[in-house]
Amino acid sequence: MPLKANDPTLTSWLPVPEHSDFPIQNIPFGVFLTRDDIITIGTRIGDHAIDLGALHQLGYFKDIPLTDDIFLQDTLNDFISDGKKTWRLVRNRISEIFQKSNKELQSNKEHQKIVLFTLDEIEMQLPVQIGDYTDFYSSKEHATNVGKMFRDPDNALLPNWLHLPVGYHGRSSTIIPSGTPIRRPNGQTLPKGADTPVFGPSKLLDFELEMAFITTDANALGEPINIEEAEDYIFGLVLFNDWSARDLQKWEYVPLGPFLGKNFASSISPWIVTLDALEPFRVASPKQDPLPLPYLAQKGKKSFDINLEVAIRPDNGSDTTVCRTNFKYMYWTMAQQLAHHTINGCKVNSGDMMGSGTISGPTPDSFGSMLELSWQGTKEIPLSDGTTRKFLKDHDTVIMKGYCSKDGVRIGFGEVATKILPALKF
Repeated sequence: MPLKANDPTLTSWLPVPEHSDFPIQNIPFGVFLTRDDIITIGTRIGDHAIDLGALHQLGYFKDIPLTDDIFLQDTLNDFISDGKKTWRLVRNRISEIFQKSNKELQSNKEHQKIVLFTLDEIEMQLPVQIGDYTDFYSSKEHATNVGKMFRDPDNALLPNWLHLPVGYHGRSSTIIPSGTPIRRPNGQTLPKGADTPVFGPSKLLDFELEMAFITTDANALGEPINIEEAEDYIFGLVLFNDWSARDLQKWEYVPLGPFLGKNFASSISPWIVTLDALEPFRVASPKQDPLPLPYLAQKGKKSFDINLEVAIRPDNGSDTTVCRTNFKYMYWTMAQQLAHHTINGCKVNSGDMMGSGTISGPTPDSFGSMLELSWQGTKEIPLSDGTTRKFLKDHDTVIMKGYCSKDGVRIGFGEVATKILPALKF
């Protein structure tokens, strides 16, 4: 089925500001609360949110086999379960409705009043009910940096790292949408030189710049997903800030891995950008040496050229960009991650989320965490208000953004912005 919605020459009758992340070629999917306190599934063009539930009820999707209530729900899970063919039909139809040459809705002011919302009239929600969440560790630069800090600098990568996408299962109940503040977590830490742990707030609170993909129902229990088919089961991507309390994590992670230092919060951008929308921005992933085992061997361009950046905003201060990197640096691709995740027969469901792992590039300004930017607290990161950071302080807001750009078309993710509140006192 052709991706008509990706035509770079398309323009919309809705106004789209210059450098907007959401031109007519994007058409992301999300869930929002309307001015009438109704939760609906929608999309966005420019600075307008579009109520797909209302659009469907008014008959604009009549030629697509959809259930009557598919967009009248508080999550995208059922729509995602309908599969790739339905996603493309709906996205192409939305593109058609909002093209400048199409008068169907453009000339119907009454329908526009029902369907269209300005951004200040809506409140974005978590777009999917996330049943399971897996976090990978797939940036070679990041894994190497961490290995140099905490292990042998000459043997930074563990023996398994170049042979499989390392991952662990996280906690889906604490995944939150952009704009939801988090609290600095409490827990046990082992002070330097001490023999016994102490309890209190984390002193080494950190962001992790990641992206995450959302899956559809992919396989039956016991059946792996073939790597060449893996992308058919990926609905789209979001920006992902997988917060980390480094001091809690350092004390607890042996022998079973991350726990309280990771599961207190993870923040995502609210609009899911489909894999179809990202198709024009495919690039080759880094060369893999040694060659992966056959079930992980991939063909073609399996990565995406997505520019990423992180800014820190102190309380009542202005933003300082502290990191610029790119998703294309990821050593292990999404297809490889999903194929590996299911090679043992693990079942993947609609709405499951897979985090990429921290995305770091080859230069110091492209490192995707404060742990790396401050090199384990040995360097100060200057902010525009004259203060510095080694790790994050209370009332800091962390803002992550991402976008692709090619042939005059910019496809972006908006942002995930989260403020840090002080820890609870015990």
